[in-house]
Parts: sequence; C-alpha cells; structure tokens
Amino acid sequence: MAIQHAVSGEPVNVLPPTNAPGDRQTVALFKTSGLEVMRVVLPKGKSMPSHKVAGDITVQCLEGSIRFNSDGKDQVLAVGEMLYLDGGVTHSLTGLEDACALVHIVLRK
Repeated sequence: MAIQHAVSGEPVNVLPPTNAPGDRQTVALFKTSGLEVMRVVLPKGKSMPSHKVAGDITVQCLEGSIRFNSDGKDQVLAVGEMLYLDGGVTHSLTGLEDACALVHIVLRK
C-alpha cells in the first residue's frame, strides 16, 4: 500500500507502524520545491551507504540508536537527539539497534 503523503495543514504520524513489519520502511513523507521530509528506518546492522546531498539536513532519532558518520567521525544518535549537517558533506547512517529517524533535506535550486 502506498503511503499517503502529508497535506499542508494536516498532521502526519512520523513513526512507522508497530504492528506491520512490512510497513517499517524508509518513505518520503512529503516533498515540496524547497524541502523534503523522510522517515528513515534502519534495522539493526543495516546501513545507508556514504552519500551527500546539496542542501542542509537534520537527522532526528525517533527510536533506537544510529551511528552517524560524517567527515570520518562517528557519532551515536539516541532517541530524542538531533544532528544538523551542512549540505554537500558526505555521510552515512547505521542502525545500532532497530532505529527510525526523521530526516529533513533543504532542496537547493
């Protein structure tokens, strides 16, 4: 089933469903001309390989814990912690335990 994208002015649940393992996947919650918001799901040991995006990003850990690597430096994000990263910086994420993060990407024109 396709995810319902957020509509301006309406609430959206950013956490993945807890009772449907197949629905626990990374999805774009919405995308506009200037901003993309994603729910990133990282099962324990799964990685999002090194990559970079043009715009600034934030990564907020919603559940579990995540190893975040940027510029060769590892940091651990725990529930409730958020990290800001300048655009163009190479980074990767790994689930240290089953994890979920809310990611905001500023889209550069």
